[in-house]
Amino acid sequence: MAPKKPSPPKRRGNVFADIGFTHAEAAELMAKSRLITAIGETIKRRKLTQSEAARRCGTDQPTLSKVMRGRMESVTIDRLTAWLIALGRTVEIRVRPYDAKAKTSHLVTTR
Repeated sequence: MAPKKPSPPKRRGNVFADIGFTHAEAAELMAKSRLITAIGETIKRRKLTQSEAARRCGTDQPTLSKVMRGRMESVTIDRLTAWLIALGRTVEIRVRPYDAKAKTSHLVTTR
């Protein structure tokens, strides 16, 4: 009898949670990832070089490049939103009313 294959890990809709980050860490990393994706799409759509985009964002090209390659530990959500605004995007932050029935709170990003 062949050995039983291990079942795939349960997917929770957040790759960072799936690989073991805590709920809070996974939510922050997912938010950063989506903001970075939006920055990349904006740079491409506006046909900017990384150097020009970095200048507009008030950073240097190596830092922007590092972030665009997924190195999120050196950048905050606040800084990413500032970069999007500097690139001409509108960033909305919405706080929902308190829900006593909710088991946990959430950090949600939408596009």
